[in-house]
Amino acid sequence: MADPFGFLKYPRKDNAYRPVAERIKDFQEIEVPLAADERQKQAARCMNCGIPFCHSGNFFGGKRAVSGCPNDNLIPEWNDYLYRGNVKEAFKRLARTNPLPEMTGRVCPAPCEASCTEGLNDTGITICDNEYYIIEEAFKNGWVKESGQPKERTGFKIAVVGSGPAGLAAAWRLNQLGHSVTVFEKADRFGGLLMYGIPNMKLDKTVLERRIDVMKEVGIEFVHSTVIGTDISKAELVYQFDRVLLAIGAGVPRDLAIRGRELGNIELAVDYLTKATKQVLSGAAATNGLAGKHVVVIGGGDTGNDCIATAVRLGAESIRQLEILPQPPKARLTDNPWPEYPQIQKRGYGQEEARFLSPANDTLYETTATKFIGKTQVEALEIMKTQNFQPVAGTEEVIPADLILLAMGFTGAEQAIFDDFQITETYDNYQTNNNFVYVAGDARRGPSLVIWAIREGRKAAEAIHQALMVHQEN
Repeated sequence: MADPFGFLKYPRKDNAYRPVAERIKDFQEIEVPLAADERQKQAARCMNCGIPFCHSGNFFGGKRAVSGCPNDNLIPEWNDYLYRGNVKEAFKRLARTNPLPEMTGRVCPAPCEASCTEGLNDTGITICDNEYYIIEEAFKNGWVKESGQPKERTGFKIAVVGSGPAGLAAAWRLNQLGHSVTVFEKADRFGGLLMYGIPNMKLDKTVLERRIDVMKEVGIEFVHSTVIGTDISKAELVYQFDRVLLAIGAGVPRDLAIRGRELGNIELAVDYLTKATKQVLSGAAATNGLAGKHVVVIGGGDTGNDCIATAVRLGAESIRQLEILPQPPKARLTDNPWPEYPQIQKRGYGQEEARFLSPANDTLYETTATKFIGKTQVEALEIMKTQNFQPVAGTEEVIPADLILLAMGFTGAEQAIFDDFQITETYDNYQTNNNFVYVAGDARRGPSLVIWAIREGRKAAEAIHQALMVHQEN
């Protein structure tokens, strides 16, 4: 390392967020990157630790969470190059494993930082922010397109179904390896979860569209508004392509089947966020669209936090969040030591914004919804405290609710397309019992992180390449 004592010289400095009072007035990105000289200092904090837990993803604590990067990113190497000012070499190391660092640099919860050796006694390295800086410099200098060009074409054609992080990562890697790739997307815009599952203030859609544009420039074809089995048949895919990769995500949302579910203004989070993003992209997002309304978000994860932030920007009068889990501790417990991912209390950006508007806008832990109340539209919600995930008798309370958002995660992938290809098994090498079809991302492993999807897409692409090359030789 260029400066093995950098972690002693420079305190950790994260990219700042725009002031709450300013950012809640629009849907622009909330993060403000550091200047180049400050970013180099942050890279200098990478401490030549000898055993870098950061770039190897491992499960700890009964597989509660991964710690370290599951995508095998070469973090110490590109931190060193960044510190030395050689950003192009830093990008080359970064791009070896991560074809979409502009996404992970903005939305990844950074399990790599949780396992950073410097974090054993201090706060860890700003890995995500460093990644963000490197890829932005790469786009400015034209290095991204250059890195995506194949050396030669193999003559093989691959269909990638789904344009979320797994599909985009697979398409990029397959194209690098020389295959002709067509990406099919059922929505009207490309990006899957990145487009319609993550709001604009967290991931500006121009960032995603910039990546799609570069992918088109290096030879990847994109087809939107296309449903497999309806707009194009399985037979057509089999006839036109040498292999098909299903990267359709795990987009079936978990619902809440309690009394009153048929009432209006009870929406699945993914539908609500999709609608809000479409309004932002059309320029029709009204900052007073929820004026005077009481919003309840059911679910305490990242999607719930995104729903809160969206409701804040749309002018909701009050926002309450229900979380069935207990409130996490403020510091690590003895059964959650480093380098495990810290199971501690954190306030998301949306929660911070809601509390800024009113202290009454808070998260209710160990609380569940038991009945939706109203005539044709929901007007209130009955809630109860829970113990071991079960409602506690005598704790009933009714709170006002004009809009309820169900943000309780996803159950898995849509089964119809698997049935169409007669897929009954998926294997560790991303193949299925149908040798023509591969599966990657959340569709294979279940709902997970964007970085997991990227790894799955990259590794599936390499598995397809290997199989095709063996087939060609034979």
